[in-house]
Amino acid sequence: MVLESIARIIKVQLPAYLKRLPLPETVGGFAKLTVSEWLRLLPLLGILALLGYLTIRPFLPKKKKQKDSLINLKIQKENPKVVNEIDIEDLKSTNACYCRCWRSKTFPVCDKSHIKHNELTGDNVGPLILKKKVL
Repeated sequence: MVLESIARIIKVQLPAYLKRLPLPETVGGFAKLTVSEWLRLLPLLGILALLGYLTIRPFLPKKKKQKDSLINLKIQKENPKVVNEIDIEDLKSTNACYCRCWRSKTFPVCDKSHIKHNELTGDNVGPLILKKKVL
């Protein structure tokens, strides 16, 4: 029943609709169309515009989200440059992990926020690991 209805629309109603459209024979004829004739053309023009857009859409450049292009979203934004200095001699443990993804809640120390960041963005950033040689 559904296929029969679709077949009737395509075989009978669509050709009848297209025959009733006020399509001029020349490009200049479009300028002579009345408002009511333009309104009758709008559904067809809308469908053609949609099909054209869907055809070229895969070839359009992808827009980057501005938020994704920023690395540091919230750490020391009031400073023109974020710099943290740590003397290696001051390391209390033999290993220290420092954040490089800027998502750590304990910045500059890594809290493994890069794992979620990498999953969301496809990035491959990891921490800076400092190892203290034990003599």
